[in-house]
Amino acid sequence: MRRKLTTSLLSIGVFVLLAASFSFHVSRDFLPPAALNPATLTQPIDRLMNHAVHELPASLRRLQSPLPMDSVLLPDWEVLLLLPLNSSSAAAGGAKLFCLFHTGATSPALPAGPSSFRCSLPNSVRRVRPFYTPRLSGATSAAAPSRGQEDPPREMIRWESAAPPRASAASSPPVSGGGPVAWTIATSSAQEVFRCPHPPAADLSSAVPMRVSLATEPEAAPIPTVASYRTPRVQETDSKALPGRARVCACTMVYNVAKFLPEWVAYHAGVGVGRFFLYDNGSEDELDAAVSRLGSEGFNVTTRYWPWPKTQEAGLSHCAAANRDACEWMAFLDVDEFVFSPAWADSDRPDRSMMGSLLAVEPEVGQVSIRCLEFGPSGHRAHPRLGVTQGYTCRRRKEQRHKSVVRLDAVAHSLVNSVHHFRLREGFRTRWAAAGQARVNHYKYQAWDEFKAKFRRRVSTYVADWKETTNLGSRDRAPGLGSEPIEPRGWAGMFCDVNDTLVRDATHKWFSAAGPGGAHRMVWQH
Repeated sequence: MRRKLTTSLLSIGVFVLLAASFSFHVSRDFLPPAALNPATLTQPIDRLMNHAVHELPASLRRLQSPLPMDSVLLPDWEVLLLLPLNSSSAAAGGAKLFCLFHTGATSPALPAGPSSFRCSLPNSVRRVRPFYTPRLSGATSAAAPSRGQEDPPREMIRWESAAPPRASAASSPPVSGGGPVAWTIATSSAQEVFRCPHPPAADLSSAVPMRVSLATEPEAAPIPTVASYRTPRVQETDSKALPGRARVCACTMVYNVAKFLPEWVAYHAGVGVGRFFLYDNGSEDELDAAVSRLGSEGFNVTTRYWPWPKTQEAGLSHCAAANRDACEWMAFLDVDEFVFSPAWADSDRPDRSMMGSLLAVEPEVGQVSIRCLEFGPSGHRAHPRLGVTQGYTCRRRKEQRHKSVVRLDAVAHSLVNSVHHFRLREGFRTRWAAAGQARVNHYKYQAWDEFKAKFRRRVSTYVADWKETTNLGSRDRAPGLGSEPIEPRGWAGMFCDVNDTLVRDATHKWFSAAGPGGAHRMVWQH
């Protein structure tokens, strides 16, 4: 069945993430056409798992201009500085840039995704209230136009305190320039994710990107966001046979995984993953270089900057909704997780039909969930030279949790997920892969220097950070590990109940080659 972008399809909509009543992304496109359906907010708020809003009254009226918003104070005193929409890169030419604060203090400004920079709030400024948005010093006029002497200083949005605790409704008025252009009623609100129909085409004067804000009731002052809206191009497509649509893709949220990424990508591409979507949660390593190198080697890897803390569920929701036209199925995995079937062990080489063979399911199956096996350090005190699949071979006996490969057109309109699986539309169901059919090797408990990085911050909204003393018995934590990154005695030999070399042997056969002097090298080693 063919579909067209028409005014009747108001269910085709924009997507707004509001983590702690704050929106999600920096100057990027929203969803493609046909991403939404005409659901309405009819479920109780506790069932929708959203702490920000209830149902919006079905009345339309104009709103006052939303508050200006051009910086966010994130945890650990990190400032995200947002440049105007359509600004060119201020880093062109390698100019050294600084955040210049109203007190005269400065700190280095580093690129942080499209049209944004991050810098540290200087100690001297942390004692001054309120916190004002810094200026970008040293930028070209195209990248950071002066706000002018007449402009009042703008107060930063503080991540932890942005949420009104008793908000009662939501709306989404796209805004360009000084006043509102149009607004539409939110059709779904769950896990700090808001979905809204496209505004009427007649209300849009140009194709210039517009800011989107939220309001909790028709007369309330808008809540500023950094989401942007672009008018979608009119397309006529066949949703079942889109050109270039991949059978299986993979999506993950990452932080400082550059050295692990080549192995994860090469392995999963070998068994049939056609595209990879990385949501970069503020990486400070060589991620861009690693992605560029993978692209030069023929892998299809896309990075989206996603700096917001503890918004993994919302990031995966965005990935599911934004890529429906690019992928039929999406595997939601971490970079230390590898999908494997024991039936593949006898194959002499990987085959790109392997992942697809796990998805040969009945039409009503909307996701395939696969149980995880957790591997321990296996005697290693440093990252294994040949990679995690070669180095970590000892695991816990019991299966722990699961991950899912999701059919994107079966995902519920609310996009609700637990990271491990998604809520599905009515008429679809989950199929569990049998233990002998598929497994996820989760290389969770790695050499201590690698594992302790997990103490920085857990990315899931609903999982306590390990530095906190709450929920110490959570399965997310390492058993017996406290709230401090202190290496337990005997760590290298822990979590070793079963010696399991199935994936090691298969990947060595598939991806190794003789190097200089006869030593074996894996294809992901550089």
